[in-house]
Amino acid sequence: MTRIDSTSSEPVERISVRPVFHLSRLIWAIIVVFLVAAVIESLLTNPNYGWGVVATYLFHPQIVRGVCFTLILTVVAMLVGIVLAVTMAVMRQSANPILRGVAWFYIWFFRGTPIYTQLLFWGLVPTLYQTLTVGIPFGPTFAEWSTKEVFSPFLAAILGLGLNEGAYLAEIVRSGLNSVNKGQSEAATALGMTRGTIMWRIIIPQAMRVIIPPTGNEAISMLKTTSLVLAVPYTLELTYAAQTIGNRTFQPVPMLITAALWYLAITSVLMIGQGYIERYFGRGFDTSTTKKTRNRADLSEDATTKFLDVTP
Repeated sequence: MTRIDSTSSEPVERISVRPVFHLSRLIWAIIVVFLVAAVIESLLTNPNYGWGVVATYLFHPQIVRGVCFTLILTVVAMLVGIVLAVTMAVMRQSANPILRGVAWFYIWFFRGTPIYTQLLFWGLVPTLYQTLTVGIPFGPTFAEWSTKEVFSPFLAAILGLGLNEGAYLAEIVRSGLNSVNKGQSEAATALGMTRGTIMWRIIIPQAMRVIIPPTGNEAISMLKTTSLVLAVPYTLELTYAAQTIGNRTFQPVPMLITAALWYLAITSVLMIGQGYIERYFGRGFDTSTTKKTRNRADLSEDATTKFLDVTP
């Protein structure tokens, strides 16, 4: 039996590898560089953008206050939406047909109507109902309040944004719950766990890996959707503050740029936070191409260092 050693000292001719030249890539690179240079030149040389005005009002107290209220609206509306989404997604999974029907109607209605229309409706609630009462239908009334005193524009904005967001997030949560292997719940049932314990301790933690990315996108979208709360009307958010200053100073474009810069800054922070959360819930599910390539390279290297037994 002859043993051939792959580590033989015989000279091995090296293969010279040359990268393939792609003319189309070079052409597209030149086009992109040309377009970017044209845009930069336009931004720097056009005085109508008013970069000096942007720098002056970027941290104006009215703008900063608008940023704060925009963040408050975003956070509170997302919390309302998440609570409603989880509730409705669990109801869609329920064996009770009444609960499934209620969840289906909620999702159907709030996904089927525009957010601007919903905000207009919530803003008109004090017009539709002058008083809010607590009592028995067609019976006696126990308490009564003035709608204008209780139903503030801030509350109307939160309800409009939160209820609409909950309908979209409910489908995201439902898809995440369905992504978990049914064997997980079956095994937990065999161990004697209740349905609620299985949902909160087994299913939802594993579904978060699927739920987090689209939920992060919805949070970023919610940040920009707050600009529509003027329909309520709620006049303390960022876009309205920028428009107010722009109308007063006759500089609408620089003020819109100021608002856009703030939105871009907040969105960037949210994207970074989303990345950290995704990595946290994605532990143990590393399927990156780099890792696969590295593992294949290691296997190939191990195979080439072994001895081959050849029968004479």
